[in-house]
Amino acid sequence: MAVKDSTQPVPGTYLFDGKMAKKGYGLNKMCYSFNEQTARDEFNKDPDAYCAKFGLTEKQIKAIHDRDIIGLLQEGGSIYYVAKFAGLLKLNMQDIGAIQTGLSLDEFKALLVKNGSGEA
Repeated sequence: MAVKDSTQPVPGTYLFDGKMAKKGYGLNKMCYSFNEQTARDEFNKDPDAYCAKFGLTEKQIKAIHDRDIIGLLQEGGSIYYVAKFAGLLKLNMQDIGAIQTGLSLDEFKALLVKNGSGEA
């Protein structure tokens, strides 16, 4: 029986390792701050100033402006922290799963049910 290579990422996912953690440090710190209502309010008032406060890169800022969840993951975002930003956009984890797989939300929910992941 073949053993799966643990270094081979799952298709549609982005490996979050030490290099990516360093790359996304400011982004993840900013997204974590969204646990607080005052941070969400400050971000919504002036997103550019809020991004600057955390030292985001131009690519990260563009992904924030474009509401590009995949782009944020590619720029060092941890899904656990990026989900905080997605919450500002009124997206839940099923919405993010649909985005990651390139499926519509209804298609993704059907896939979850089909694969026995519970009711969608």
